[in-house]
Amino acid sequence: MADRAAAQVIAQYSTSFSLATKVLAPGVRRDIRNFYAVVRIADEIVDGAAQQAYADPETLLNAYEEQVLQAPNQRFHTDPVLHAWANTYRRCRLNAEHLEAFFASMRADLNPHAFSPAELETYIYGSAEVIGLMCLDIFFPERQTPHPEKLQRGARALGAAFQRINFLRDFGEDQGSLGRAYFGRMLDDDTKHAITTTIHTELDQALETIPLLPRGVRGGVAAAEALFRELTEIAERTPAAQLTQQRISVPQRRKVALTAKAIARTGL
Repeated sequence: MADRAAAQVIAQYSTSFSLATKVLAPGVRRDIRNFYAVVRIADEIVDGAAQQAYADPETLLNAYEEQVLQAPNQRFHTDPVLHAWANTYRRCRLNAEHLEAFFASMRADLNPHAFSPAELETYIYGSAEVIGLMCLDIFFPERQTPHPEKLQRGARALGAAFQRINFLRDFGEDQGSLGRAYFGRMLDDDTKHAITTTIHTELDQALETIPLLPRGVRGGVAAAEALFRELTEIAERTPAAQLTQQRISVPQRRKVALTAKAIARTGL
């Protein structure tokens, strides 16, 4: 029941990521979903759900961080998502420092401002690169990894690329509704081009490491990479002024086709 509850979180919030996880090996799929559920809940706290309930988001985020960090020390939780997460944390021996970096980035979102380049890189590390590193720990729970440093660079690059394209996709909402300016207050076509160039470089770096992953993982990671690369290409074709007003997306039929192609390419 706990694993099913966590799976419902990802199904509700991310069609692209949910689709990619469906082609992971069953045990890996379960642990990725359990992990993603707590990440998504933390993100929801800072994105306005707490304020809509007239609660203080910082207080709730701090409390939730404590619950997530302490959950692995207990064998049973009345909260099914925390119960599922605790099982995954113990099974995959995840790193508490990665979690702390993630929550630090979530906390930065509670103080909306225009990020400096250094602040942005720190934010991306905590909000995305450590997510890639924790996924890697789930893929290799016994830590018997070929070329560990290359895999870690690839995992961080993929997480960073996903975050940057999410920034472009959500630019209007982030700035208009939430007051956040990850790339500055204005987005022009030159800035957009520089961002998408960085995204492609990071995706290319990540793509090189997919053959090093376990066979039951490659298709899911390749599918996620393909879906976000497609979203990047849509952003490239969309004028910057339009991106600030309209949220872009990949059509569902195209997502299915890209996923099938990624699976075929990785030999699954």
